[in-house]
Amino acid sequence: MKFIELTLQNHTIVHGFDARNQEIVEEVIVKSPSKKLVSVDRILSISEKYILIQYAFDRIIYWEYLEDYENLKTILA
Repeated sequence: MKFIELTLQNHTIVHGFDARNQEIVEEVIVKSPSKKLVSVDRILSISEKYILIQYAFDRIIYWEYLEDYENLKTILA
């Protein structure tokens, strides 16, 4: 399994959906960014601001990251 180190900070956790098919969302604001090792297999997509990572079952997290978008694209290619 391949891992990459990312500097992650604020994030939005999507816990799933309620009975009306509305996302159950939790916003998390952190005091300072932290480095994390992330399994490449869990990365669903990246944008210039967010990296979308899948966790258990239907839980996904939109993380704000500090790395350069173009460098991250190259690493994941």
